Amino acid sequence: MMKSPVRPVPVRTAGAALATTAILLLASVPATAGSPHEQGGGHHPSDRTITVATFNIHHGADAEDVLDLERTAADIESWDVDVIGLQEVDRHWGERSDFQDQAAELAEMLGMDHCYAANLDSDPSEPGQERRQYGTAILSTHPLQDCHNTPLPNFEGGEQRGLAQAEVKIRGSEFIFYTTHLTHRGDQGEYREMQFDAVNEIVGASGRPGILVGDLNAAPDSPEYRTFTSLFDDVWAEAGTGDGFTFAPGNPTGRIDYVLATPDITPVSAQVPEIFSSDHFPVVTEVTLPHPSGKNK
Repeated sequence: MMKSPVRPVPVRTAGAALATTAILLLASVPATAGSPHEQGGGHHPSDRTITVATFNIHHGADAEDVLDLERTAADIESWDVDVIGLQEVDRHWGERSDFQDQAAELAEMLGMDHCYAANLDSDPSEPGQERRQYGTAILSTHPLQDCHNTPLPNFEGGEQRGLAQAEVKIRGSEFIFYTTHLTHRGDQGEYREMQFDAVNEIVGASGRPGILVGDLNAAPDSPEYRTFTSLFDDVWAEAGTGDGFTFAPGNPTGRIDYVLATPDITPVSAQVPEIFSSDHFPVVTEVTLPHPSGKNK
């Protein structure tokens, strides 16, 4: 079995709490829209129940490939998330996204901290321009620390994938937030298993509470799902209602986007808001973090 290369790489961050210049070198029946906070009436300040989400933003374009990053930001804002993992995020990639630094622009529009992880890193189209990058991002209303990305096992000719991660502390509770986007080829399930074996190795070695979100490109009835849930709990399976299909808007037929949590984190609720700013629906969840004392209160 292939092992994950132990080569964590710093990634770009922004926000009032951090200023680092490191750049990574190297991609239904929906529940009611709206944030869980809106529906649940909020939480007591001492409660460590938070809202986390995953969203494949399709480089800020909808299923018809109409680019509108402000629409993407408006959707994210409506879910009132504490932390969200994004996939298919461009950074000066090309004309399809107006050469935007999408993670930085979303973070600025939303007033959030961010980490960006480039899994593809290409020379600029013209000398003197920014490098063309494509990957994942983490946005947070809380400061992000120790942001880095680890390349995952790949196959010849395959698109490089990675595991981006950052440390987060919310009301005294610390955890690691991860996001990833596994290979999309239907005939490469064995590589998705290898990629997630590498994820499990990294998360298991940390020994800390963790939340992993992402586009895993495999349904719950796939062989890969057993690898996804060997270390993590599937928050939708624990707290969602219905099939939770996330792909594709208009005629969703599969659940391939996930929020996963280590067993010391308690699933509370899960929704798939019906939006049309991307070719995926997001998954928006509430989870309760372990209390710093070691006891949930």
